[in-house]
Amino acid sequence: MLSQYWKTIINTRCYRPIIGFIAVFLLAWGVIFSPVACAQTQTPTPTESIAPYLERAIGKVTEFRLNNGMKFIVMERHEAPVVSFITYADVGGVDEPVGKTGVAHFLEHLAFKGTTRIGTKNSKAEKPLLDRLDELAVELQTALKTYKENHPKVVRLQQEFDRVEAEAAKYQIQNEYGRIVEQAGGTGLNAATSADATFYFYSFPANKLELWMSLESERFLDPVFREFYREKEVILEERRLRTDNSPSGQLFEAFQNAAFQVHPYKRPVIGYNQDIRNLTRQDVQQFFDTYYIPSKLTMAIVGDVNPQEVKRLAEVYFGRYQAKMASQNKIPAEPPQTKPRQVELKLPAQPVYLEGYHRPGFKHRDNAIYEIITSILSDGRTSRLYQSLVEKQQLAVTAEGFNGFPGDKYPTLIIFYAEPAPGRTIDEVAAVLQAEIKRLQTEPVSALELERVKKQARVALLKTLNSNMGMAENLVAYDVKTGSWRNLFDELEAIASVTPADIQRVAKATFKPENRTIGKILPK
Repeated sequence: MLSQYWKTIINTRCYRPIIGFIAVFLLAWGVIFSPVACAQTQTPTPTESIAPYLERAIGKVTEFRLNNGMKFIVMERHEAPVVSFITYADVGGVDEPVGKTGVAHFLEHLAFKGTTRIGTKNSKAEKPLLDRLDELAVELQTALKTYKENHPKVVRLQQEFDRVEAEAAKYQIQNEYGRIVEQAGGTGLNAATSADATFYFYSFPANKLELWMSLESERFLDPVFREFYREKEVILEERRLRTDNSPSGQLFEAFQNAAFQVHPYKRPVIGYNQDIRNLTRQDVQQFFDTYYIPSKLTMAIVGDVNPQEVKRLAEVYFGRYQAKMASQNKIPAEPPQTKPRQVELKLPAQPVYLEGYHRPGFKHRDNAIYEIITSILSDGRTSRLYQSLVEKQQLAVTAEGFNGFPGDKYPTLIIFYAEPAPGRTIDEVAAVLQAEIKRLQTEPVSALELERVKKQARVALLKTLNSNMGMAENLVAYDVKTGSWRNLFDELEAIASVTPADIQRVAKATFKPENRTIGKILPK
């Protein structure tokens, strides 16, 4: 049941003649709601000139910053009466304190639980119950260090905890935020946490621009992290499914820990099991207060919007945020790798081979070259690894690669992953992978193959930019990671300018034995 306040906003305050586009994108972490299909706008075909498209796109983008430091990137697209929004918080797994891994992802989940006006029937009556739950949780944790679960003291505390939690639940309206969005015609309400950032995104009919401003500003101005302990169990189950009960998940976690010695990329975004269990509501609140400040929030809005109206409403709703000094969180630089590293897991599972190499971060001048190398080696059925390992020699059932693991804001990894075919070994797969890497270092890529891969890369990027949500995602990511959203459009020209000599140069500098980390699953 919606409160009268939000009914009023939906029914009267948001019927403005503004139109836009519906779209949504997926990320690996923190998926809460199901996605929807993307609407599209016109972009050039692979054979058309890219210059007019770039000129038109850049001309449609407006940016402004509020006095408190919050930035907005607005792109006009006038094809359909819907608009897509992204709130980009420049904070992710790398920013978490030691011993509190998973707090960024936990906060993302709790950001959907509401405020003092959303998600509750009576915030004042609910608050002391939430505070009492926090006290009981600490008492329970302390008691369990001394007594077993069936000890009378533990049982008594658990019963009291359950009673208070049930009492608090009487005041809570589950998923009210989602119902407000859905009843107003919103789609694709979702969020994701990565090592580098946290995204919140959905699409609305464009006459609900003001409703988005109100809802989004409220949930980061006045959040209430209710249902904390229930959500903790949800996240622990998520970890069990993705990592603890997944051989590949275990391998990737161990691989990250080996590939990085000091940089926080070594830690899983979802967090370590014990860290998640030990997190408190106060930990989440402190993390929120430290990092969810105006200067670390960037909003991307793409659709048939009026930039002047966006700015007016932004000043009304987001202008309420107080400017705060950013925390000086110094991320330790990963030292150069000087010798090979390897991790082996013996599990009752099919064998898996994983190989990764350190490379510079996203804004490095060679980023487009790494993208092309990844495409040549492992992008699709025409890639070299798929052709060699799967099609011709039938040594593997899958062969894939990824550029920028587990994040790319900082120096990162380019990785390759393969599962040997039945009766084949990891050593056979590794030998072919090394042969293909050696070939890339010693033989110039043919003009025909390079042109094919460039076209694939260009089409993939243009396809993403063809949707409003894809455009919003890229505009905000390039702006935060490189300093300007304009660098997004330079990426198309960077792809076109890659030469065979560039590929050989980067391959020789990167694919060295001392820069390699290997991960293996060996069947028990």
